[in-house]
Amino acid sequence: MEMPSIVGDVVRSVGLSTAMRAAGVVTGMLPIPQPLLLVGPGSSARLGQTLCSFRHRKILIVTDRIIAGMGLLEPLTSALSAGGTRYAVFDAVTADAPIPLIEKGIARFEKEGCDAIVAFGGGSPMDAAKTIALAVANRKHPRQLVGYFRGRRAPVPIYAVPTTAGTGSEVTVAAVVSDPQTNRKLVIADTRLVPAMAALDPALMTGLPRPVTAATGMDALTHAVEAFVGQWATAHTDRMALAAVGMIYDNLRLAYRSGKNLAAREQMALASTYAGLAFTRANVGYVHAIAHQLGGKYHTPHGLANAIMLPHVLRFLSPAITRKLAVLAVRAQVGKEGERPAALARKFIDSVDALNRDLGIPTQLDALREEDIPALAKAACWEADTNYPVPRYMSPEICARLIRQALPQPAAPRKARSGR
Repeated sequence: MEMPSIVGDVVRSVGLSTAMRAAGVVTGMLPIPQPLLLVGPGSSARLGQTLCSFRHRKILIVTDRIIAGMGLLEPLTSALSAGGTRYAVFDAVTADAPIPLIEKGIARFEKEGCDAIVAFGGGSPMDAAKTIALAVANRKHPRQLVGYFRGRRAPVPIYAVPTTAGTGSEVTVAAVVSDPQTNRKLVIADTRLVPAMAALDPALMTGLPRPVTAATGMDALTHAVEAFVGQWATAHTDRMALAAVGMIYDNLRLAYRSGKNLAAREQMALASTYAGLAFTRANVGYVHAIAHQLGGKYHTPHGLANAIMLPHVLRFLSPAITRKLAVLAVRAQVGKEGERPAALARKFIDSVDALNRDLGIPTQLDALREEDIPALAKAACWEADTNYPVPRYMSPEICARLIRQALPQPAAPRKARSGR
């Protein structure tokens, strides 16, 4: 690399780091509400019972067809019916919460005369529900809400029932939606998007397929790790992040192998929430910036993209976060107090690789194409540089090298059979 390029990267890093620290001071003063949590088997029904006391005119339940078809809504809807609260179900949400479907959800909310929303499902129904709630309150199109605090009015009341242990959306300030016109993911952020109440019901998670358990669990781990190593970390976010990491290492493999283990499922649900509490204040980093580009371009599931990229990004960041990685290694019980920080840092990164292997996470992304990588890297760096308090900055060229490590490997040529 030429000297002018090195100097330019240093100047850019110093400037971005200074600006991001200043932004962190401002962000740290923002009041972020926390939802009332109902935890344990049957908590989704208890949420329904509680909502009946609020005398909502009609509640829109935002979910997807798979969840509705599995009957997971039944405890909630039965409780609402028993308490005399009317509801409508909007189950058209698909992966990545595309804007055209959100527009349909807005129309359904208004047609039904609803005044509150229950987000029921994984990340996409959660993001769609938050966007609908903010859009109807402000009478704005979702694209007009992209960015920070773009709505004057608070969203209509939002309640949440996560059915995966990964996104942490039940406690976060953001909604991530996709724009099919541009193949991009867009972030809508507002502290008022945090749901008022959430039910962490492990009974709803026992039927999750193994790949979903794996990807969403690694999503939660990525939230916790990026929150812990970033520049906006606080004593509170560190407690939440470290608790989440310990719980994930203790329970994710068990939940993956024994899906009906309620105790493991509940611990993973809590870990996801704790990780959400950490990153909604401390924010995320390059893993998410890259994953958002992969999701927008190829519709790669977000947790899967995070899992593939996490060890690569950590290796790049390692010189700047060695001591923090050492702390994570001890909390994950892959190293012991007193070992050299550099050795512990390597052990933690290696443990992420091992966890991915045990969960069947691939090392390559089949959809990734070499010709797309420069644009993906440039977009990822722009997202990170303008939004995330990363501990070490990378150039688009370095980012491209990291993404390139996920390229599918060409199949080995078959040996020709010798004739008899």
